Amino acid sequence: MKEIMRNVYLKDGNLFTKSRYGSHYGEKVLSGYREWIPWRSKLAAMILKGYRISFSGKEKLLYLGAASGTTVSHLADILDEGIIYAVEYAAKPFVKLLELAKERENIVPLLFDASKPQIYSGIVEKVDFIYQDISQRNQIEILEKNIDFFLKKEGSFLIMVKARSIDSTTSPSEVFKEVTRRIEEKFDLLATDSLEPYHRDHIFIYGKI
Repeated sequence: MKEIMRNVYLKDGNLFTKSRYGSHYGEKVLSGYREWIPWRSKLAAMILKGYRISFSGKEKLLYLGAASGTTVSHLADILDEGIIYAVEYAAKPFVKLLELAKERENIVPLLFDASKPQIYSGIVEKVDFIYQDISQRNQIEILEKNIDFFLKKEGSFLIMVKARSIDSTTSPSEVFKEVTRRIEEKFDLLATDSLEPYHRDHIFIYGKI
């Protein structure tokens, strides 16, 4: 296996994270490595498309829209000396996320609405990185609010943008153009690209304050 990021490996076109844990969502486990499936994780798709994030492994990360913890579980492998504050609003996926957090000490599960960061501001400390994957019309406003509350100076963020969730009547390309413009007005844009063929009508935007 070839290491392409901290604790992230590539073998025969497939992505893996180095891990001492078992399967979380049905992925293969091969002698200390968990397969990271790009159709199940937008971050895996981004990495397979050639993009990288320089994690040291000690970062504090706020994850907005953690769902059942598919991507969170792999980030926990990567940030093995850090901490992940995982925010999820829906009770059903949160049960699975809670199970994951019981197994891993570096995940703090939070059952809150990510659009109201003031509610969990007494729990979450300042973080180095914000990761957001929320399929809501106001997903950009949610990101901006959480950046204002929690992201350290010089901190970075990564948002997965779903065009149809923002405006189903406008072409995805126009939605993406407008979202990118709004991000660039306030933050430094580091990279952006489509997540196809793994996720239709999605892009990622990687930036910093």
